[in-house]
Amino acid sequence: MNTKTVNRAVKQKQPKINVITLGCSKNIYDSEVLMGQLKGNSLDVVHEPERVGKDDIVVINTCGFIDNAKQESIDTILQFSEMKEAGKVGKVIVTGCLSERYKPELESEIKNVDAYFGTNDLQGILQTLGANYKHELIGERLLTTPSHFAYFKIAEGCNRPCSFCAIPLMRGKHLSRPMEELVNEAKILAANGTRELILIAQDLTYYGLDLYGKRNLDELLRRLSDVNGIEWIRLQYAYPSGFPMEILDVMNERANICKYLDMPLQHITDNMLKSMRRGITKQKTVDLVNSIRDKVPGIAMRTTLICGYPGETQADFEEMQAWVEETRFDRLGCFTYSHEEKTHAHLLTDDVPDEVKQERVDSIMEIQQGISWEINQEKVGKTFKVLVDKKEGDFFIGRTEFDSPEVDNEVLIDARSGYAANGSFVQVKIDRAEDFDLYGHVAHKEVLSGLLV
Repeated sequence: MNTKTVNRAVKQKQPKINVITLGCSKNIYDSEVLMGQLKGNSLDVVHEPERVGKDDIVVINTCGFIDNAKQESIDTILQFSEMKEAGKVGKVIVTGCLSERYKPELESEIKNVDAYFGTNDLQGILQTLGANYKHELIGERLLTTPSHFAYFKIAEGCNRPCSFCAIPLMRGKHLSRPMEELVNEAKILAANGTRELILIAQDLTYYGLDLYGKRNLDELLRRLSDVNGIEWIRLQYAYPSGFPMEILDVMNERANICKYLDMPLQHITDNMLKSMRRGITKQKTVDLVNSIRDKVPGIAMRTTLICGYPGETQADFEEMQAWVEETRFDRLGCFTYSHEEKTHAHLLTDDVPDEVKQERVDSIMEIQQGISWEINQEKVGKTFKVLVDKKEGDFFIGRTEFDSPEVDNEVLIDARSGYAANGSFVQVKIDRAEDFDLYGHVAHKEVLSGLLV
């Protein structure tokens, strides 16, 4: 056997590492960083494969935020631990929020997992997988999203005291990433074809307080905006209390910062906001939303709400309903309250029945469906800049600057009447609209005159 044959045989024996990501965009980011390090160590790594081999290593990046997410994570761990027992996979490694929060219980109940790691032990995972942490790879990631957009985590952890939230238990205190490191990462992404950065953190608006002694999101936005090739920068997860209004000035100044803001408000009545420890009142919330809209005309605002928090009365719910109808958010998500161990709210009685929680969610979402339909009808006949994400059947599917992937409206472009490459920006004239989708066609240059772009 010659040397080339021996080397080929050695390479074939190397197990493939299969990374499975559960939960939010912050977990997606963490998986991408892990995969970038593994690839930098010349290891064979793939994300969420359709099949795994009997010698493969499976790394499960779990979510532990609410009951449904925890159950999905547990079911996934059990699925692969049983496959390992049956000799269908080689090793199973668990990381992420569920493992951070419940490691002793998981080790006791699911014993044939090879190793459990928390949310901040990248080096430990790499060592277990036979890899070394490479400092020169900071900013390098193996994207699991389409290459033209990337989630961009600017901080880890959270210092907020929200009563219902277990994130500080799993992610720790707020830690901003240095600005130079973030700008460098943005340049690497842009050089590899990324056009849109979706800024994420537990709380974007806290950025810089720990590193620079002040809220510094506005300066970070300016520096990221200057990176060649980045055409859209989107803000997700802004906290209302202490909101830095100066970021709105940057949004107005810079054309590549989307007029879009995701600000989870959770509730609106004073007694619920106080019990939730949100640090804000109803009136201050109303004033803040109005001020943001006044300062950035045309901004699309997304929020999320919780129904069924302990002590939520019918009057509380009806007040929130009326506020949703009046405020007319462009995008809105609503969730049932989940009673989480070791949170401040866990000391309270979870006194709203599950069926009432769900009825309230359904009612809010029905109101929002009507609002979304009305807002979308106003877009018919207008032309928008659209980023094309994919092609499905007879449609190219994309988004306007007012929409995040997965959670917001999509623009379905008739593929029979025009071409739009994935990752490209095209001008699309909207022909019709539904509750959460817009339908249109690629606009020719001669019809753009006088239309909203």
